[in-house]
Order: sequence, then structure tokens, then C-alpha cells
Amino acid sequence: MREKAYLVLQNGRVFEGRRFGAVGDVYGEAVFTTAMTGYVETLTDPSYHGQLVVQTFPLIGNVGVMEEDFESEYPQLSGYIVREACDVPSNFRCQKTLDQYLKESGVVGICGVDTRAITRLLRSSGVMQACILSKLPEDMDALLQKLADTPALNSVPEVTGLRLKEETPENPVVMMDFGYKESILSCLESRGLAVKVVPADMDAEKILAMNPRAVMLSNGPGDPALNIKPIQTIRTLMDKKLPMFGICLGHQLMALAMGASSSKMKFGHRGENQPVIDQRDGRLFITSQNHGYALDIDSLPACAKPLFINANDHTLEGVIYTDRPAFSVQFHPEASGGPRDTAFLFDDFLKLIQGGKN
Repeated sequence: MREKAYLVLQNGRVFEGRRFGAVGDVYGEAVFTTAMTGYVETLTDPSYHGQLVVQTFPLIGNVGVMEEDFESEYPQLSGYIVREACDVPSNFRCQKTLDQYLKESGVVGICGVDTRAITRLLRSSGVMQACILSKLPEDMDALLQKLADTPALNSVPEVTGLRLKEETPENPVVMMDFGYKESILSCLESRGLAVKVVPADMDAEKILAMNPRAVMLSNGPGDPALNIKPIQTIRTLMDKKLPMFGICLGHQLMALAMGASSSKMKFGHRGENQPVIDQRDGRLFITSQNHGYALDIDSLPACAKPLFINANDHTLEGVIYTDRPAFSVQFHPEASGGPRDTAFLFDDFLKLIQGGKN
């Protein structure tokens, strides 16, 4: 029988459940994802750094854990919240159970809670700070004040530069690492591109000294406006008019470098069922997303045109720059857990590198 554990939200709501994974107390921003598949990718996605992730799908762990699906070397989230954790997975690729993996990785989990109720609360009130505890404190007011006073984290320094390679290919595609997913690297390399991954704080001069043929801006966690130095670097690289492609946080940073602004969303987009509309021809695509901030569409400079718009809430999902070979998207065309409707964007990037029209 699993030991009791408690999820405490900033607004005072308490959910009693059972502990699985590592033992300990953890704090972070409570967010939810509607993804029905790809929980291994969710666990290892650096964009979830420092967050307590609620899975809306009721059964998690039914196919176990397999390293082949990892997006980074180890879990990046702070805590994991599920309705039911499967202890007997069934999959020919399974290497270990979810509980074993979380224990080995030091990730605290809680199961047996009403994730539907938690999700409805986060949708109505917005994402908020929370904690997973072994026992409730005597002074609950002090705990809630601690949660309310938690400052916004700049998580990029915590996730960048962890998976760099020493060698530098000739005329590489330089990928600025804000917490990149392995699937992005795979999508680039599968198209014959030699990639050099560099940390987020690398100077523009050092990047240009590599004589790059293009620049890739990766995904990553947190508030884009906190990344002051990377924004300055991207602005310099944009002025050189190198082919450039940004995904998720990279999409936001590219626009901020050109003078746009961003703002925090009420509960963000996290899941694999976000519909976006291509503004060029009206086609609709289903996409995978993971972000809590969005660009303010009215703040785009004259050279930036909307490329994709979210069909649900009409937020900006993509930008194309008319005066240089650069574009970006808020969603994940590389999503290894699917859908892969927009993987063609990597082909568009390749054509841009080869001298095609933006």
C-alpha cells in the first residue's frame, strides 16, 4: 500500500492521494497537459523544468519507460501528478516501470487524486504555485503565503549546455540550446544537416566565428522576457540575415529580438491536440504544444507576419519575416509522441538553407 501524500495548491485546495516515485516534498508551478500519449517525452521535456505536471489522461505508465523515447537525459519536471499509476506495464520495448524510473531519477509523484477536478480548477483560476507534501503543515496559512511569494524562475540557465558535443562541423547549423528536445536534433540531422549545439548564453561573435549556414532556436522553459542576453545575441544574428528557424521558446525569443512583446497565458497550451490555421492557405493542422507564454500579436514589427493562428483562442502560433530568411512556430513540429502534421516545416527550413524562397 502506498503512503499518503498531499497536493496543496496556492489557493488553499488540498488533494489527498498516494505517493509514488521518489520520497520528498517538492514545490513548483502546477500545470496540466492533455496529451494522451507520450508521457515519457513529457517527463524528459526540458520545457517542463520546475513544474508540477498534471496528466489529464487517467492512466499513466501503461507502456512503461523506454530510453529510446527520451527528449533529454533525465526528467526535467519537479513533480508528477496522475490519476492512476500503472505498476504492470505491457509493451515489448518496456525497460522499467514508471514508479522505478521516477525513484531512480529523484522525481516525486502523487497518484490517486482527482486530476479532472484539478484541471478544471487550473482552467478556471489559472496555473498557480503548488507543492506535494508527505504531511500537511500545522500552519497552513504560512505555507500558502510561501507559495504566493514564489518568484518567477528563469529556468533556461538550468537546462542549457547539458548535452553539448566538442566537435564543430564545417559550416554547421548552429542550434542555440534553451533546453532542446532530442527530436529537434534528430529532425535536422535526418535531413543531412550537420548541427552544432551551443549554450544559450554564447556570444554572437563566437557563433558567427563558426561560419554557420543557419541558426536553429530551440524550445525551452519559462518567461521569454527573462532571457536578456540571448535576445541580444539573436538580434545580432538576425541582422546578419542568416536562415533561422525558431520553435516554442525560440519562436518567442526571435520575435522579442525584433521588438515584439510577450505575456503570460491563463493556463497555457500543453498537449497534443492544439489546432492551428495556416494563414497562407487556410489549412488546419493539429499540433503538440507546451508553453505558458504567448506573443502579443499586435506588437509584431512591420516585417513580421502571422504564419499560424490558434483555432481555439486565436493566439499567435507562428511568424514569418518578410525581410529576411527567418520564421518560427509556437508548436512542436518535431513531436515524437505525435501528431506530426507539421514536420514539413523542417523541409521548409532546409529549402531556406539551400537558397529557396522564404
